[in-house]
Amino acid sequence: MKIAVVTSDELRAELLQQGLKEPETVEWFSGVREAVTSGADACIDLLFTSHRDEGIKILEEMDVPLVIVEDVTGMSRDLPEKFVRINGWRGFLNRPVVEACTRNEINKKRTIEVFSCFNKRTEWVADVPGFITATVISMIINEAYFALEQKVSSKQEIDIAMKLGTNYPYGPFEWGGLIGLKNIYSLLTELSKSDKRYQPCDLLKKETN
Repeated sequence: MKIAVVTSDELRAELLQQGLKEPETVEWFSGVREAVTSGADACIDLLFTSHRDEGIKILEEMDVPLVIVEDVTGMSRDLPEKFVRINGWRGFLNRPVVEACTRNEINKKRTIEVFSCFNKRTEWVADVPGFITATVISMIINEAYFALEQKVSSKQEIDIAMKLGTNYPYGPFEWGGLIGLKNIYSLLTELSKSDKRYQPCDLLKKETN
């Protein structure tokens, strides 16, 4: 199997956290247009949301049966059938399990094979914006901003308390910096359309702008 991966240096390091079974099976690219001519059996686009509209068109026309994209906020129904959505936010790809969803059952076996090359297990979850962990972390970050807005404590103290109290690798503000507040705000805004519990904190919105 030959896999083309469109990624940044930071996301590449996370994807390789558990190692790579056969290094010669993977080619790395910084742009989606370069990957099109790679002759790969599968393409992973970890930068998909930064060029979503262009990426859909290019990857749909790419002569490859499986396309895996980082698309936390979207839905599979809005993507071509050969696409698989994954939670590819920074801070999540370094785990040994990858959250994924697709509307095409044929994609599942191929996706499992792809991530097994990176010594990762594929966890199939409901096809909803935010998957599971991204939604949970986004809510925690939002609550931390409400606490900061109410002057409960400082960012540093809240981060320390969260890490000591839950054994999380990052505090909520550290998570926000790693993931990108625009990503957090975008997901919360999407989720709040159907559930007001996810309404973004005004302070979070202010810092996003």
